[in-house]
Amino acid sequence: MTAPLLEVKNLDAWYGEAQALHGVSLTVERGECVALLGRNGAGKTTTLRSIMGVLRKKRGEIRFEGQDISKLSSHQIARRGISWVPEERAIFATLTVQENLELPPAWRSGWSVARCQEAFPALRDRAVHSGAKLSGGEQQMLAIARVLRAGPTLLLLDEPSEGLAPVVVQQIGRILRELKQNGQSMLLVESNLHFALSLADRHVLIVDGEVKESLTGDEVRARDKELIDYLSV
Repeated sequence: MTAPLLEVKNLDAWYGEAQALHGVSLTVERGECVALLGRNGAGKTTTLRSIMGVLRKKRGEIRFEGQDISKLSSHQIARRGISWVPEERAIFATLTVQENLELPPAWRSGWSVARCQEAFPALRDRAVHSGAKLSGGEQQMLAIARVLRAGPTLLLLDEPSEGLAPVVVQQIGRILRELKQNGQSMLLVESNLHFALSLADRHVLIVDGEVKESLTGDEVRARDKELIDYLSV
């Protein structure tokens, strides 16, 4: 039996003395998109930070392509093929859009600068502008384009649609769906349930740092009003 692309088992994590995750277990298969759902503070971002090696105080097993990565640094994990688009977007504010795109060298099957600009025309139009001058939507496009330069095997996305205009959400959603159709594996944190439904094959509900349910898209759709009411609190 083929191992999942990503397998998290019994993951505990702490911020100082405060425990944020309690035995979180989940998997992502190759070519699959899994969405983490939950209220603010439930532990969704902490799960991504733990996988990416940013949060070091943790216990449990994190396996990627069959190898234990739980003790690796963020840099080593990125080299293995996991890329992360954090909620704060992590672009270089003082560099131009063009410089932001050129700084991470394309490797593996990473996108060229031209391909990034084709997917996100606003980045071509704003090429000489600094990152600080971009709108929130343009910054999110740039953040996603930058990680695609690395050709990740697994893409971690933290709230990619949060605070963005509907037209920008549609554009980002279209690109992510195209990536998924081409076999890109993704683990997505998303508070916009409809956006998550447009992408994810499975949905993992996290409550107070614990996995409570794993649901298919059809199961989420059957309970969408209940879940929207719960997540909006």
